[in-house]
Amino acid sequence: MWWTELKAAVGQRINMEGIVSSVAVFVRDRHLALPHVLVPDIRYIDWTELHRKGFRGVVFDKDNTITAPYSLTLWGPVSSSIDRCKSVFGCDMAVFSNSSGLYEYDHDGSKARKLEGKIGIKVIRHRVKKPAGTAEEIEKHFGCQASQLIMVGDRPFTDVVFGNRSGFLTILTEPLSLAEEPFIVRQVRKLEVYLVNRWFRRGLKPISHALIPDPTECVKDPPPL
Repeated sequence: MWWTELKAAVGQRINMEGIVSSVAVFVRDRHLALPHVLVPDIRYIDWTELHRKGFRGVVFDKDNTITAPYSLTLWGPVSSSIDRCKSVFGCDMAVFSNSSGLYEYDHDGSKARKLEGKIGIKVIRHRVKKPAGTAEEIEKHFGCQASQLIMVGDRPFTDVVFGNRSGFLTILTEPLSLAEEPFIVRQVRKLEVYLVNRWFRRGLKPISHALIPDPTECVKDPPPL
């Protein structure tokens, strides 16, 4: 048991699949790291407009997207946006995380069940850590193609790369809190943000999405706190 917990703790901090993928993206597929939409946090997302455009479901990363790192509860300020998302998409929402629900570190699904009980959103069980793998488990859960789904996350080289490769509409948020994030993760994040901003400034464009040619239509001012 102690070995499983240690492996999980180390593995969640060092994503070897992500490192290999990042090198490939940097060398030849830089556009895959560019999100369709950039927002400070999910309160800026217009869920009603996205649903009107034909999207059928929303997939959230967990840590620093809707919860603080390693937390099982929603980050307070974004709770209202989650409620609005539920009012629009109903049960067609899920978490796809490299911690809760990943069989390698959550072999019995206990972390996923705890998270589901706390936030009221289904956690998709899966075998391969983002950005590697395919959207097969997600598509099976929602019963539709990935092109009809929205991927929301805080990491360009993980959430966005995975989402773009699979055909999702990708939305990148800023991290909710860096206080609990390991030092190495913070440094990698800084590099990711620097590269993405540099590529945008150089005129590199994200891949297009058929359902929403102008992604800015789904961004709004957040409601007052």
